[in-house]
Amino acid sequence: MSSATQWQKLGHGTYELGESPFWHPQEQRLYWVDIPGKKLLRAAVDSAAVESWDMPSEPGCIAPAASGGLVIALRHGVFRARVWGGALALIATLPYDTGTVRANDGKCDALGRFWVGTIDEPKASRAAELFSIDCRAGAALVQRQAGDALTANGLAWSPDGQTLYWADTPNHVLHAWDFDLAANALSAHRLHLQFTPKPAGWTYADRSYQGRPDGAAVDVSGNYWVSMFEGRRVCCFAPDGSLLQELVTPAQCPTMPCFGGADFKTLYLTTARHGRSAAELAQFADSGAVFFTRVEVPGLPVNFFAD
Repeated sequence: MSSATQWQKLGHGTYELGESPFWHPQEQRLYWVDIPGKKLLRAAVDSAAVESWDMPSEPGCIAPAASGGLVIALRHGVFRARVWGGALALIATLPYDTGTVRANDGKCDALGRFWVGTIDEPKASRAAELFSIDCRAGAALVQRQAGDALTANGLAWSPDGQTLYWADTPNHVLHAWDFDLAANALSAHRLHLQFTPKPAGWTYADRSYQGRPDGAAVDVSGNYWVSMFEGRRVCCFAPDGSLLQELVTPAQCPTMPCFGGADFKTLYLTTARHGRSAAELAQFADSGAVFFTRVEVPGLPVNFFAD
C-alpha cells in the first residue's frame, strides 16, 4: 500500500519546525510557519525565493483573511495582520498559561471562524485544548470546543462540513465528532483511529514504527491525509477509517500536508528538523524543508477567516 513518491523540494531552505501550510488561491502562493524559528514564511512556487517575517513569539497556525491579510495564533495571543509584514493587532487571548502552553495546529471553518488547538509543552497535565474564535460580529467570541489532550493536531473537516477531526499526537489518537456548522457545536464524539504507540527506545532506524498523527488535510472525496510524525510517511484514510495509501516522505518527521496548485492536486508538505539527532539529519539532510508532489484526487481549498 506504500507508494514510491516523487517529491520535489520547494526553494533551497530548511526550517526548524515547519507547520500550518496553506495555499492562497488568489495569490498563487504557499504560506507556512516555523514555530521555534518564530517566523511566517511564504513563497510563489515558481520561484526559489522564500519571504520570511519574524514574529514576537512562536506562531502555531495561520489562515488567510477574506478581507485581506492573515489571522495568526502566536503563543501569547491571536492577532490580525492586514498586510504581510504589517502591524499585528491583538484580537483575542486564549485562557491558558503561556509559560507551559502555546498555540499549535489550527485553521478556519467554512463560516470563517478560526479554530486554534494548543500544546501542553511539559506533556504533564493534558492541558491542550481546542478553541474557536468568531469575529464575524466584531469582538472575538472565544469558545472552548474540546480538551483533555497533550498536543492538538490534525484539525480538519469533511467536505460536507458535518464531521470534525482532531488528533492528540502523543496519545496516537484521532478523534471525530459530528459538527453543526451553524450552531458551532460538536456532538457524538468517537474514537476514529488509534495508532500503535511508539516503542520504548525507538530510533529513526527502526522502520516498524508507523509514527503518530500530526497535521492533516482532507480531499474532495472526504479522504483524510495525515502526516505521521517520526513515521516517515503521509497516510491517506477513507472516511470509514480504512487506509487507502501511504506516501513515503523524504524526512523522518513530516508535520502537515495541504493541497494547492491551480487544480488542488499538488500536495505540499512541511517537515521538521528541530530536536532531531545528528545521525538522522545526516541521513535526511533536507529535514525541515517544504516538499511537494502530485496526487490524483484534488484537495479542499483553504477556508478564509471572516471579520
